[in-house]
Amino acid sequence: MKALLTVAVIGLSLVTAGALAKDKDKDKDKGKSLPPGLEKKLDNGGDLPPGWQKKLRKGDILDRDIYRRGKVIKSRDRDGLISIQVDGTVVRLVEDTREIISILSR
Repeated sequence: MKALLTVAVIGLSLVTAGALAKDKDKDKDKGKSLPPGLEKKLDNGGDLPPGWQKKLRKGDILDRDIYRRGKVIKSRDRDGLISIQVDGTVVRLVEDTREIISILSR
């Protein structure tokens, strides 16, 4: 009886451990703002560091601060897509949602 109770307790603890685990990718798709130091650098006319430029991927949402910094190369077409240039990188994205459709050059 004692062994059965022990097995039941261990089994339940394993089942609940998975339910209580944190989901690391939960907030992955949410747009995040730039770190304060990088914001200050951009406000003063500096470029994005190479590590930040590499974070631009198809399907991601372009950060609002980077979007504001970009220069519109091709205005909105009938599909709602625009092309902007940010520090030498041309990015094609949906204007309303800032979802990156493609990265044309780096």
